[in-house]
Amino acid sequence: MRQNGFVRRCLLLAGLSTALSLGVGTAIAADANGNFTIGSRNVAVADPSVPRPQGKPCVVELFRDVTFTDFNTRPFSYAPPTDCNDERESANGHAAKHWAKVVLEADFSVTAGRQYDRTATLWLGGVNLYFGTTQEPSAAVAPSWHVERDLTDYSALFRSAQHGQAIIGNVVNSTYTGVIHGSARLLFYRDGPKHQQDNRTSAPDAIYPLGADPVGSTTTLNGPGDKLAKTLRLPRNVERAFVDVFAQSQGGDEFWYTCVPDAYAQQVQDCGGGNFREAEVSIDGQAAGVVPVYPWIYTGGIDPYLWRPTPGVQTLNFMPYRVDLTPFVGQLSDGTPHEVAISVAGAHNYFSATAALLVYQDKGKRQVTGKITRNTLAQQSPTPTINSTLTNDGKGNISGDITTGLKRQFTIEGYADTSRGRVTTLVDQTVTFNNRQSFNINALAIVRPSNTTPSTSTIHCMWTTTNKPPRMAAAPRPPKCSWTTTRPLGLANPAAATNGPMSITMS
Repeated sequence: MRQNGFVRRCLLLAGLSTALSLGVGTAIAADANGNFTIGSRNVAVADPSVPRPQGKPCVVELFRDVTFTDFNTRPFSYAPPTDCNDERESANGHAAKHWAKVVLEADFSVTAGRQYDRTATLWLGGVNLYFGTTQEPSAAVAPSWHVERDLTDYSALFRSAQHGQAIIGNVVNSTYTGVIHGSARLLFYRDGPKHQQDNRTSAPDAIYPLGADPVGSTTTLNGPGDKLAKTLRLPRNVERAFVDVFAQSQGGDEFWYTCVPDAYAQQVQDCGGGNFREAEVSIDGQAAGVVPVYPWIYTGGIDPYLWRPTPGVQTLNFMPYRVDLTPFVGQLSDGTPHEVAISVAGAHNYFSATAALLVYQDKGKRQVTGKITRNTLAQQSPTPTINSTLTNDGKGNISGDITTGLKRQFTIEGYADTSRGRVTTLVDQTVTFNNRQSFNINALAIVRPSNTTPSTSTIHCMWTTTNKPPRMAAAPRPPKCSWTTTRPLGLANPAAATNGPMSITMS
């Protein structure tokens, strides 16, 4: 299967852009008619809503008005809808349930006061349904927002009763007073007429979470040697396979794109650990795919004008990056256990990760065979090239650039002998990463701590990906953004540098 590729590019100063499936979910804040209130200080997100078929959906409520005030999970139970099955298949007595569309909707709010942004996740049967963050409130604003995600490809998960849980770790005390509330539901849309059913894109036959928690939770990846991994014995007739990956930067890695290699951290008084991050997918230890890491700016980060009242792309509602593993289906169908793993190159304490394996089975054959015939990614390690033009004028004034770059072009090809004959799948991808940080440090700020002379740091990053695999979800290009920050010298955490000027343009 060889299909036309697509190219997605973005230039982000003080950040990184990446190719993500932006079209399959959204976060919005509006009235019942979808209209924003002019002059409102509530959060407003411009992402489009998930497209729906005509007709009234069946609604399965997961939880309603749950309060999040601590780090305990909020469990819920799920049962499939009883009146939204594909009528044609039900009439013929087939047990499998099919829907034209399955959409997750969730509504969150936080009371006015003081509170950090919090990571929010929803899980069912170990599989992630939603991954995002919450909006920070203010003393006078109690924000509320709505998120959606197209989960039609996860239909196999919803065919049986499951246990789920919502996780929004929160602290509420005399200092941090914001209380978070949330509700969530699944909307099931019936299939249309038979000709529409025949033309629809089928959903995967099975979903396998890679995490260890049977209900669901993220895995912490502190360094590049850590991995989210699961050993699976899959059906012997897998004909297509994909993995959906989330890799969220946390802790010391939250502003990874503004850090510098350790060799320069003290000189420019910035965070170390380098400024390259990339998630890697492997099967049985063999490189199988690359996942760009998006530089989400959570509310509360860097500067209020980046997220109030409109947060950055996907801030409240992350979207997974989908990697095509179909070249490996001959290997995955051989009846033996196989490890599917996710790691983050450059991780420096830490990333939260989760992933789900989606497989299609060949219903016309009990045993699919095949093998990998080419994998040039296996010989290309994710090791960037680092250069510096930093100079010291002898008076302590430092200026110059630190650049980090990596370009890889790779091809993964394999065949599978299916009931329709031999099918060859080729995944061809070019990944280019560039980060340039420009420094102009005034020595007076070091000699006299009370001096208000700031240092200026301009960071330029670009990620370009060209993909030529079969894709299952729409992926429009992210917006183009640019910014320049000026901060007091010695503030290694950009989130603390809110008293300097900042400009940002988006197109």
